[in-house]
Amino acid sequence: MRSKREALILVDIQNDFLPGGALAVAKGDEVIPVANRCVPEFDNVIVTQDWHPPNHSSFASQHPGHPAGDVVKVGDVDQVLWPDHCVQLTEGAAFADALEIRCDVAIFRKGTDPAMDSYSGFFDNGHKHATGLHEYLREHQIKRLFIMGLATDYCVKYTALDAAMLNFKTSVLIDGCRSVSQSSDDLEDAIDEMKAAGVQVIHSDEIFS
Repeated sequence: MRSKREALILVDIQNDFLPGGALAVAKGDEVIPVANRCVPEFDNVIVTQDWHPPNHSSFASQHPGHPAGDVVKVGDVDQVLWPDHCVQLTEGAAFADALEIRCDVAIFRKGTDPAMDSYSGFFDNGHKHATGLHEYLREHQIKRLFIMGLATDYCVKYTALDAAMLNFKTSVLIDGCRSVSQSSDDLEDAIDEMKAAGVQVIHSDEIFS
């Protein structure tokens, strides 16, 4: 069992990000066995959940003439447009059925503001509003975070970058992550960015040693 000062964060392991989902991450279901193996090692398990209103500004459907993949300005933030996904109270927003999480896990929902997306589990993309995750970790005297989930190049990366910025010792369990982009260069860029910010990128086996 890991120290009570450590926590596991499972990022957005939701149906819409799994194969067959509205914004499927290739082989996204492969993170589930890694998560299920790691969860029993931690007293503190946290899950983040994309939880968008149906009119969310990140949806291409809200920007006529702009397909998914386009980048537009939302306020002063560049926004990649996505297919409608993880809409509140839909099956796509639910956690994967095969994910074995205890009933006492802490859930932090993000992307609830229709005007601003939230990749990070800590803040929206404009860093104007917090989810409450930072305060929760401070209250529970958590010092070290292990992060995994979907997707490496977006929500995992930005959650890890914010965790490091907030002075948590931060590790990403890379075998428990999959990327939106299938380009090895994009994945390496995401890993390099995290490492440059002080994030450790490790294999889940290392938490059992």
